[in-house]
Amino acid sequence: MINSDINIREFTLVAKNKNYKAFLLYIDGMIDSKTINDFVLEPLMLRNKSNTYLSDNKKDFSIAIASNISIKKRAKNFDLEDFIYNSLIPQNSISKETEFSKIISDVNSGNCALFIDTLSIAFSIDVKGFKARSVSTPNNEIVVRGSQEAFVESIRVNTSLIRRIINNENLVIENTDVGKVTRTKVAICYMKNIANDNLIAEVKYRINNLLVDSVISSGELEQLIQDSTYIAVPQIIATERPDKAANHLLEGRVVVIVNGSPYVLIMPGVLVDFMSSPEDINLRYQFSNLLKIIRFIAGVFALLLPGIYVAVSNFHHELIPTELLFAVAASRQTVPFPIIFEILLMEISFELIREAGLRVPSPIGPTIGIVGALILGDAAVSANIVSPILIIIVAITGICSFAIPDFSLSFSLRFYRFIYIILGYLLGFLGIGFGLFVHGIILCSIKSFGVPYLSPYMPVNNTKTELSYLLPPIWKREKRADFLNTKRSKSQNKISQEWKYN
Repeated sequence: MINSDINIREFTLVAKNKNYKAFLLYIDGMIDSKTINDFVLEPLMLRNKSNTYLSDNKKDFSIAIASNISIKKRAKNFDLEDFIYNSLIPQNSISKETEFSKIISDVNSGNCALFIDTLSIAFSIDVKGFKARSVSTPNNEIVVRGSQEAFVESIRVNTSLIRRIINNENLVIENTDVGKVTRTKVAICYMKNIANDNLIAEVKYRINNLLVDSVISSGELEQLIQDSTYIAVPQIIATERPDKAANHLLEGRVVVIVNGSPYVLIMPGVLVDFMSSPEDINLRYQFSNLLKIIRFIAGVFALLLPGIYVAVSNFHHELIPTELLFAVAASRQTVPFPIIFEILLMEISFELIREAGLRVPSPIGPTIGIVGALILGDAAVSANIVSPILIIIVAITGICSFAIPDFSLSFSLRFYRFIYIILGYLLGFLGIGFGLFVHGIILCSIKSFGVPYLSPYMPVNNTKTELSYLLPPIWKREKRADFLNTKRSKSQNKISQEWKYN
């Protein structure tokens, strides 16, 4: 016994007045000791009416004689395996296993294995009792008006959170294992009466054909099953919100839950999804559309503003009003460095402050970010290393990047921002225009599980759904997105507010 946490409990099993050698195999810390004592060991070890002969009771003996059934015949036909399974173990989850690999996998996941002398099978009994984080509020997808529950690391808790929202028998949750070493539990969820069968089959095919030793988190699985691995844009939605996952299931998408990860994957994902917030459907469509327009402007600024500033400063002075041009030129008179050095220095400094704010202890993280940015910016201007206008540009760019709802898309914009800065410095607006042209071609060529990345606009599809960027009124969201090819195209009747017309 090399492993100190693996326990083997040997005991004598009593069944129909006969004794059998048996033992339990389990991992300490992953099981509930009270459950094993009360519902496994006690029924198997103690003498009671369930594990004694009928002949021990005179009344039962007379009944047996009256029915012309001999006790010897009953003893001869006695099946120990079925008797233990059906009569002795009062546990709700128990299975018969014939392979050691399955037994080992179950024991590692928190079950106990029961081995009995003379039987060629083992019983896998669910007695999980390890500590797990309770359901709490979301940390990264915070909304004002909406659900305040978030996924946790337990796969069964996560599936129950979804089932509590979607109270329908058509919700299917299939389990599979990923990783030859870790055998990580993965749950594939979909609505069988809505989701496209080809989409479901494609998701299952990709997950079941991963020849890797381990998959620990949903982030690793996302990278292994996405279509385009060399393009730095998110193609699969990751969320910690059960209400968002349930909403996408009802649209006809597939949700994948990885055991041990508080984020679930939703596929397919298109660009519109990453610019949308879970709160959009809870607000009036006028308010949601205003916020969506603000997010779009923030996305453009986060991607292009530093590059445009560099291009204008180097090549296109005529675009700046004369008075502003003189002010900018005066602020840069004492700066000895070229503008590309200034902008890269401040952008890298901003990224360092952002990363440091995530790594330091949480009580002082915000303080480090705010104080660090103020002190560094003021010191850089005072030392004539950068110009004041550049501090404003970098600050606006950073604020706009925080306005992007999806973390992966925000990271993608931050990555491509540096490319546009270099293109603007080398070729001005021509370089930025060329970059946008190539970027657009790349986005048009991407597909997420067979769905074009720029749907529903390229190619043009039905945009009068909640999957379009600007939301129509909720009473006009009658159809699901065409690009999902769902089995049920309509999500509500044409006249959904029937109370108005009765």
